[in-house]
Amino acid sequence: MIDLTKNEAALERNIQNAKENGIIIPTIHEMQHPEEIPGKIKDKLKNVGLWDVNPLNLFRITWKNEPKESGGLFQEVPNYVELPSELTGVPCRIIAMVGKWFPTGCHKVGASFGCLAPRLVTGQFDVQKHKAVWPSTGNYCRGGAFNSRLMGAQGVAILPAEMSQERFDWLHEIGAEVIATPGCESNVKEIFDKTNELKQDPQYMIFNQFEEMGNPLWHYNVTGNALEDVYNAIKKPGQRLAGACFTSGSAGTMSAGDRLKELHPQMKLGVGEALQCPTILNNGFGGHRIEGIGDKHIPWIHNVKNSDMAIAIDDEDSQRLLRLFNTPEGQKYMKEALGFDDELIEKLTWLGISGIANMLCCIKMAKYYEFTERDVVVTVLTDSAVMYQSRINELNEMYGAYDVNEARLDHNLHILNLKTDSLMEMTYADRKRVHNLKYYTWVEQQGKTSEELNALWYDTEGTWDAVHAQAKDLDELICEFNERTGLLK
Repeated sequence: MIDLTKNEAALERNIQNAKENGIIIPTIHEMQHPEEIPGKIKDKLKNVGLWDVNPLNLFRITWKNEPKESGGLFQEVPNYVELPSELTGVPCRIIAMVGKWFPTGCHKVGASFGCLAPRLVTGQFDVQKHKAVWPSTGNYCRGGAFNSRLMGAQGVAILPAEMSQERFDWLHEIGAEVIATPGCESNVKEIFDKTNELKQDPQYMIFNQFEEMGNPLWHYNVTGNALEDVYNAIKKPGQRLAGACFTSGSAGTMSAGDRLKELHPQMKLGVGEALQCPTILNNGFGGHRIEGIGDKHIPWIHNVKNSDMAIAIDDEDSQRLLRLFNTPEGQKYMKEALGFDDELIEKLTWLGISGIANMLCCIKMAKYYEFTERDVVVTVLTDSAVMYQSRINELNEMYGAYDVNEARLDHNLHILNLKTDSLMEMTYADRKRVHNLKYYTWVEQQGKTSEELNALWYDTEGTWDAVHAQAKDLDELICEFNERTGLLK
């Protein structure tokens, strides 16, 4: 459960700060149903850019933003890309909901909101006393730094030194303190070590996405219901929601799968990871290049008991496809050989590296279960290629000049030739084994208890279900906070 105990003195300071800086906080309900956002806020948003450091952009933490760089409002159906069979090589429909049209260009701005908002509107986080620390493998610390600025707080971003240069540049521009830890995407332990060091100083408050229950609360209520909205909008008579796949990262998005499984009990839920670091699949370890996911441990907030399949993706596949989707030569191949129109080719640039990995997970699941035209598989695109232009340049330097023949080869080798190796349909015993791996990170190293660990497995109603239901309690606190600032009057 998320602690919603109030600290009235600090809460009053947060309210005064919000009043002085024009900060109105959206509810989870408004993120699900942005059409219900007050008209005065919608009117002001018409003059605000999507990435502007403006508190009004808190109201754009929703999957239903219009796909505009500035002045956009909201739409009934979230942005999505349907990946055609000519691309995927499987007959089922693969639908990917798009993170590009969030502020910061990534849905992690929502997950970080789910972590910061409860402590802000209870006064547990004091904007005058605390700095918000965002340990991350890249995008979460960007979302956290952005939300910190919008809510009048100082953000501290922690991320591995080998992340793309675009991330570091953006964080410095937003005014965050930046701490680079040793290693690459899978060096999560080094990030935890730095947060434990900072914890000794009372000015730092840690918002660890891998354990903060605000992360799954947000994804279950917002992402899960948005995926259901997309499915209802695109489904045809006789079709069914057969599966959903998400690379693990912090595992927050996996709770969107929890919501979908409640609505569609027959569907399969897959969790993806890098083949170079197959922690779930093989208790493995290692470095990898799928930016947007982190490994060598099982996140505390992963409801492993609800996962049906573990799927490992070779990071070489994701890198090669990044180049295919984002170079003139690759786009020429897709236009001339596959017959894609300009709109679809543009939308394929909305797949960042982890989004490409999500697509590949869906394809492997579809091949394993032999999904047909009546089946729909859904996923999300965490971010777009915007943060990876330097990676494309590196690939060009590494492999040489690109051409249409190389593009054809990449499509055939790295999508059409995917096999059902390096995946596992998880039995009850498999899931329990993976769940038990949490012990070594969270009980031995990070201060959790074995009783808390067992509760996540045996007491679903008192843990996962209870957290998901706290959205209503959080919304009540947010409404009370906004009422006390008087800014909605």
